[in-house]
Amino acid sequence: AAAADQPAAPDEFTKSVLAWREQRVAKLTSADGWLTLIGLHFLKTGDNTVGTAGDNSIVMAKGPAHLGTFTLDQNSAVRAVFEPGIDDRVDGEEELSADIRDDRREHPSVITVGNLTILLIDRGGKKALRVKDSESERRTHFLGIDYFPIDPSWRIEADWVAFDKPREVPIKNVLGNTSNALVLGKAVFKRDGQTIELLPIQESPDGPLFFVISDQTSGKETYAAARFLYAAPPEDGKVILDFNRAQNPPCAFTPFATCPLPPKENQMTIAVTAGEKKYRGLHE
Repeated sequence: AAAADQPAAPDEFTKSVLAWREQRVAKLTSADGWLTLIGLHFLKTGDNTVGTAGDNSIVMAKGPAHLGTFTLDQNSAVRAVFEPGIDDRVDGEEELSADIRDDRREHPSVITVGNLTILLIDRGGKKALRVKDSESERRTHFLGIDYFPIDPSWRIEADWVAFDKPREVPIKNVLGNTSNALVLGKAVFKRDGQTIELLPIQESPDGPLFFVISDQTSGKETYAAARFLYAAPPEDGKVILDFNRAQNPPCAFTPFATCPLPPKENQMTIAVTAGEKKYRGLHE
């Protein structure tokens, strides 16, 4: 009788999903993960003074009162001049001034000041400072992720339909900016009596597939804007879509991320009762 009361050992599929969840949380809660974001500040052309003091043109939530001046020129180049005495590093080196490379470059600049990390990002041609704090409240008060029950039926083998020519699909983000994404094909499957066709963003024929999706749980059990789903590249005309691994975008955890929204093709009319649910912790 005692043996009968013991829970059944998880099968291999369940183990794999649980292992994925563990890795996902570890990355999310790492010292440079999305939970560390504390600011997103867009630069205007010309000089932008930066610091926590109210007389700066950009007022940060944490850091020195006057960090320095970030100058954005007419060619979209950014140069930073730091206040003397500030213990700053640019790519690990002490600098009084430096040209700052944005995230479109192979090796973007990394500015560190104490627990802060500052990165220059480009969004729709606009430059912004993304500020991270390894001791942010979102990280130190993380409440964990809630999930739908693991369901093997949501691991779907979809047909891969390659396009004769790559298509450019407009993808809007939460800031309202639109950019074109390269789409090489679509994943097609049937569920709940419907034929579903999803468009992934794919940078190369051999690269992973990235789906930005919504469904009938969006805004109810799951995050309203979107969820993300990653899949291995197509093989033998098939794509494995494991919706047990559908995950919240960074915007579900912080207002300082710039997440893409699902194209109309990926706004499903079925309820995907698998993967991550809406985050119940601190967002705003």
